[in-house]
Amino acid sequence: DRVACPCLIRRFIDPEAEFLYVPADTVLEVAERQGARSFDAPGAEFTHRDGRCTFEILLEEFDLQGDPALLRLGRIVHAADIEGELGTDPLGPGLLAIAEGARDVELDDLELLRRESFVYEALYAWCRRNPE
Repeated sequence: DRVACPCLIRRFIDPEAEFLYVPADTVLEVAERQGARSFDAPGAEFTHRDGRCTFEILLEEFDLQGDPALLRLGRIVHAADIEGELGTDPLGPGLLAIAEGARDVELDDLELLRRESFVYEALYAWCRRNPE
């Protein structure tokens, strides 16, 4: 969700969005101070709810559920992000491996977002051809 959500936001919600990566325990404070919207942290405006990952919550909140490819991508992100759900989508383990490996290769969150965005663009393109 740490990279998947910003990719979703920039492509489908707000192409001008800026992201601040801060320690999880400061997300709400920083969001209030900056007048920002918080995501993927305990107590954040957009975060895990009812067994769904933040990516899925954003799809619902911003009325993006009409795009079958985004729903498919949401299932992949869910499998990779929600503990105990890895087997719910066959692409989940691959996405998790890429995400974990990417964090080992790139420590800077904004650079990681830049570099890993291609993965989500490519997955979305694949999902458009394979929505089920």
